[in-house]
Amino acid sequence: MDCTMEQYRSSAQAIRERLGDFTPKAAMVLGSGLGALGDEVENPILIDYRDIPYFKASTAPGHKGRLVFGELEGQKVAVMQGRMHHYEGYSYEEVSYAVRVLRLLGCDTLIVTNAAGCVNTQWKAGELMLITDQIKMFSESPLRGENLPEFGVRFPDASHLYTPRLLELARETAKEQNIPLREGVYFYCYGPQYETPAEIRAVRALGGDAVGMSTAPEVVVASHCGMEVLGLTLLSNMAAGILDQPLSEQEVLDAAAAAKEKFSGLVRACLRKM
Repeated sequence: MDCTMEQYRSSAQAIRERLGDFTPKAAMVLGSGLGALGDEVENPILIDYRDIPYFKASTAPGHKGRLVFGELEGQKVAVMQGRMHHYEGYSYEEVSYAVRVLRLLGCDTLIVTNAAGCVNTQWKAGELMLITDQIKMFSESPLRGENLPEFGVRFPDASHLYTPRLLELARETAKEQNIPLREGVYFYCYGPQYETPAEIRAVRALGGDAVGMSTAPEVVVASHCGMEVLGLTLLSNMAAGILDQPLSEQEVLDAAAAAKEKFSGLVRACLRKM
């Protein structure tokens, strides 16, 4: 079922009533095990997803399922501590619903983060990757259905889903912070099962450097409604078939905990420059 403009506006209005005169400018989506950055927001206003009309619950491990509004590195931010996934039973429009609501609230930039499997065999788990592009060609678009011209055009260009200006900002910032930063393509898969070794070989052949179950739908929607986008991936584990060991959600959460300071430092330093 298509979400209507009235629903988006209703969600935004319910949030606005809690925010008073606070207007966020930068939206952040924090992925599996990476939600701790939301706890660093100053003067926070916390709103659970369940208290917002038409929002869905976030059920993935390591996702608190709430919005945090406040200031971080001098920027007015809206932080999603947890996201919705297609594998939870939601449509792609529902998965990316919050992005449009945050756009209506005033956000013009989106920082997306995730924990993903490392496909590139020249890299290693625990490293950070700057997302330069994405592959999501085997599932329907979150823009499927009636277009809402209030957000964007029917057939949006996808040449630069990840904003070149912000890519360069992240490169410069990582260098200044002495944080090694890989650059690569994020390959979206549905989940919730991890990919097979054969699927990972196919991902690699198609040009993917990391593989995960999120991010791509939100980025399509953010670009459609005119937001600048910066994407960062924690390579939490080597993808299936690279190492002779099973994959688990605990491995992802442990890797996120170990990379907390490095990840947080990079995101905060990027925010300072925006």
